Amino acid sequence: MKLATWNVNGIRARQAQVQDWIERERPDVVCLQEIKATSDQIPMFLCEIEGYWCYWHGGKGYSGVALHVSKTFSPERPAFTHPDFDYENRIVSVTVGDLTVASVYVPNGGKDFPGKMKFLEAMDAYAASFQASARPLVMMGDMNVARTERDVHPKERKPRAIGQLPEERAMIERILSRGLVDVGRTLDPDNDGLFTWWAPWRNMRQRNIGWRLDYVFASEALAARVTACPVQKDVGTSDHAPVVATFEV
Repeated sequence: MKLATWNVNGIRARQAQVQDWIERERPDVVCLQEIKATSDQIPMFLCEIEGYWCYWHGGKGYSGVALHVSKTFSPERPAFTHPDFDYENRIVSVTVGDLTVASVYVPNGGKDFPGKMKFLEAMDAYAASFQASARPLVMMGDMNVARTERDVHPKERKPRAIGQLPEERAMIERILSRGLVDVGRTLDPDNDGLFTWWAPWRNMRQRNIGWRLDYVFASEALAARVTACPVQKDVGTSDHAPVVATFEV
């Protein structure tokens, strides 16, 4: 099983890249963030990628998430839903069999930090509900928090920078305590250069001066079967790179 996530930073600017990437990787579930488009602004061919069900949840020019689900993985169109705490088109989930996968785009927090913390707290309650009922869950996407100091290049570490604040990091740890595993870091625990976002100036990406903001959080039983979770640093022109997790199931 292959689950993939990518903050595309505008689907209309990267439509061909996204289509090529999906056709090359053929993930079972694709989570996209920051699509910045309403459903009727999505290029038709992106809704007709052979072998996929698609669901777009966005507004004009801001935020937005999407899910593509392989028809091999789910022969019947699955149910796409929004948790109660969805606002600004920031989360959509799909359930296939007993597995729920959520595409998540946490607010940056620069303009409304309390709103970001409220969203993270709601994510925590959502994860806790799955733990309580022993249902498998994967939350994937742009969490907009660098989990630890290691997840920020030394040149970018700023004690009071939003995305690095202790209270944000504590919320991420609380979410993970609900029976979830950060599979990317689990597979690559000692990599000081494991980043998924780079500021789009001064060749930051080429120099790998970045932050790790994009994650795959998987229920423990599923995480125990993960075999790979690379950051595809050389894919596309978004300021974020795709992350693709593969599981033996």
